[in-house]
Amino acid sequence: MVPFRQYLLKIHSRCNLACDYCYMYEAADQSWRGRPRRMELATARRAARRIAEHAQRCGLDEVGVILHGGEPLLVGAAHLDALLGELAHGAGVRVRFSLQTNGLRLLEEPALLEVLHRYRVAVGVSLDGTAADHDRHRRFPSGAGSWARTAEAVRLLGSAGHRELFAGLLCVVDLAADPVATYEALLEFAPPRIDLLLPHGTWEAQPPGVRRSPPPAPPAGTEAAPYGEWLIAAFDRWYGAPRRETGIRLFEELAVLLLGGRAASESVGLAPVDLVVVETDGVIEQADSLKAAYDGAPGTGLDVWRHGFAEAAAHPAFQARQRGLEGLGPVCAACPLAAVCGGGLYAHRYGDGRFDQPSVYCADLDRLIRHIAARLRADVAELGAASAVEAAGRPPLIQVDPG
Repeated sequence: MVPFRQYLLKIHSRCNLACDYCYMYEAADQSWRGRPRRMELATARRAARRIAEHAQRCGLDEVGVILHGGEPLLVGAAHLDALLGELAHGAGVRVRFSLQTNGLRLLEEPALLEVLHRYRVAVGVSLDGTAADHDRHRRFPSGAGSWARTAEAVRLLGSAGHRELFAGLLCVVDLAADPVATYEALLEFAPPRIDLLLPHGTWEAQPPGVRRSPPPAPPAGTEAAPYGEWLIAAFDRWYGAPRRETGIRLFEELAVLLLGGRAASESVGLAPVDLVVVETDGVIEQADSLKAAYDGAPGTGLDVWRHGFAEAAAHPAFQARQRGLEGLGPVCAACPLAAVCGGGLYAHRYGDGRFDQPSVYCADLDRLIRHIAARLRADVAELGAASAVEAAGRPPLIQVDPG
């Protein structure tokens, strides 16, 4: 059994924005409609008890708890304080808290920042690049754009008094946006890290700008790869900077995998999934990106009131995502990039009622991975040559196959 080390708690199931690409409200799964708006303290207390049981059983001394929504800060400062208290004291182990938000409530209820400081919650904010690009998708229910207020919230979070909370920015890739302009717009806020998120899509509900036939299809290298080209442009700007300006999670993890390391994300690589979701009503689910596949896709039939996390870890749905290479479909398993790509995000593989297809972004990931590999190979070769010169005739420490 692979233990759960990350617990994503949906502490509020509604949002104060109406983003047109939101997988929570706009995708196939509509279970949010029947759920309570917020997670009550009794539910958080029960979840904490289940975390403590699982941590003790698996010998864990630390877990991560991610507060999510909807918009999690809609719970308000008082309820957030009480929730964090239940989780911090009831989990039985050290808890690293993080939270993903649109940031707006930080401006409207300053007391939230006091609570976040008290529990050392790492805060990530969703911001989609330039004002025009952000406001094209991330709008208030009135239709007005949200960039100005979001930018104000990010500046507040990045200020001297709150910088320690600032975990970074999450940006959804938009083919209509210029990739370099997007990166540089995000860079203006000096984020510790940037997450570039591909829009959630499947073979049956393909992402914007993609119209592909499911396998068997042309080899990935022969297909158009608009998202791959977008990401390559962003990578070259980031990687080619004279100094490290920030981290970009996707690029860093692909580089680590190409160099023989292990990724910490389920988006790439073959590491077993160690994240579980608890909804506002205590229902235990898989990653909520699966809401993009079909109604009920994340479901397990389990909840914290009647079941422990060991039962969730043994559930076939979780087991299917913990088998590494054996868990991939035949097309992916035979691919030379399988150990790096990992088949892509599990939700993006859905088609014809199954999750054993290659990612709907297969061509894009193929193009991006090969480009990053070429850049790394060239730099390692250059490093090896420089080392050989410095060694005054001695052989280089790094032997590089130029092929």
